[in-house]
Amino acid sequence: METPRSVGEASTTNFVVARPSAKTDDAVTMKGCGFGSLACVGVDREELRRRIVMPEYLRLAMRDCIKRKDSTAVPDLLVLPGGGAATEELAPHAPMVVFINPKSGGRHGPVLKERLQQLMSEEQVFDLTEVKPHEFVRYGLACLETLAAKGDECARECRERMRVMVAGGDGTVGWVLGCLGELHKEGKSHIPPVGVIPLGTGNDLSRSFNWGGAFPFAWRSAMKRTLHRATLGPVAKLDSWSIVVSMPSGEVVDPPYSLKPSDETALDQGLDADGDVPPKAKSYEGVFYNYFSIGMDAQVAYGFHHLRNEKPYLAQGPVTNKIIYSSYSCTQGWFCTPCVSNPGLRGLRNIMKIHIKKANCSEWEEILIPKSVRSIVVLNLDNYGSGRHPWGNLKPNYLEKRGFVEAHCDDGLIEIFGLKQGWHASFVMAQIITAKHIAQAAAIRFELRGGDWKDAFLQMDGEPWKQPMKTDYSTFVEIKKVPFQSLMINGE
Repeated sequence: METPRSVGEASTTNFVVARPSAKTDDAVTMKGCGFGSLACVGVDREELRRRIVMPEYLRLAMRDCIKRKDSTAVPDLLVLPGGGAATEELAPHAPMVVFINPKSGGRHGPVLKERLQQLMSEEQVFDLTEVKPHEFVRYGLACLETLAAKGDECARECRERMRVMVAGGDGTVGWVLGCLGELHKEGKSHIPPVGVIPLGTGNDLSRSFNWGGAFPFAWRSAMKRTLHRATLGPVAKLDSWSIVVSMPSGEVVDPPYSLKPSDETALDQGLDADGDVPPKAKSYEGVFYNYFSIGMDAQVAYGFHHLRNEKPYLAQGPVTNKIIYSSYSCTQGWFCTPCVSNPGLRGLRNIMKIHIKKANCSEWEEILIPKSVRSIVVLNLDNYGSGRHPWGNLKPNYLEKRGFVEAHCDDGLIEIFGLKQGWHASFVMAQIITAKHIAQAAAIRFELRGGDWKDAFLQMDGEPWKQPMKTDYSTFVEIKKVPFQSLMINGE
């Protein structure tokens, strides 16, 4: 492992440091609210600007390319107002852009946007309702590459040192990470690492990399410290996981934003499906960073999601969201299941089979689903459900007995656990007990079959959907690790 650079050293390469340690929710939240190690350190505004603000000609060139949607729409020679050549400008220590989702959390976006523009520059703050992250990647970063190819040394250094902050929830962070991931597919080097200003409800990505669990109360002064930390923070790796949903052809699904229709995708031929496989299948693909789940928790999230869309005035902030979410979950039968003709229908094993591939193994292995489990969660991060740790800090003897290893978000493995009913989930979320450990895997396949169940509920990274099922054919969900890792700025 590479040795982390010192705090004051300029970053011209992407350093990877030790994994972020799991911390208590209170400690992370306090740090996010400005009570961390830098809380007592004054941050000079002009010094901060020197560290993060790019020369004006580059800012304007990037904005113009994004507006024109043409990364080559830059002049051959840029001249500064004073008459000097643009290439004489020096690149800042950590050139930075910030994406803001004005719809996240308690609608803090507009006031935060104004504050960030005061601290940085108007051109380096992007409202996601106006500029999408893929537009920034395709035209903004590519503009710097175009200028660098023309011999602009400042543009080259800004491109190599670029850092990105995202003001939003986990879904917004995942959106930006997914767009930056396109650079990996194109074989580009110097992928910008990402830090977080938590505006969402759960903020588990933010917590996992020490950016806090809530938008700080003293946010005006905290923003300077947050941006300062982002210029110094070491870079850590994060696994991401691709998901393919393959269903009988002709099914209509209303997928979340992060799940896109794709061409017909063949299933992994290393496993023969027990159910009948249709001659054609409709497929959707996506990527998640935090978790994927099937069952009652996704059903509650689906209902809450639609309730909030129908009555947006209810979404007044993270605390209000959590209260409404908890109240809504009590009405969905997770705590008190209505009597049915067959009590076994309450469990997921009636409609689902799980096969996994373990680390360094090419063979699929079927995993038994406990009869009482009503939700299956596949977890990548240390944090889940607003900073909880359902997998737990397992003792070495237990890990050895179950054939597990210590869980990390960059180890190429993903944890699978189960929740039985609302009471069990409540105790797990209160961290009184751990969840039902099922497996650790390098790849997973879920097979869903209808029968007495007409629909299944699924979600990934907080985006739920209703998945229709058939009795004639199975629906398959395959999860595999993305071959490259995302880069995160650690807020420590």
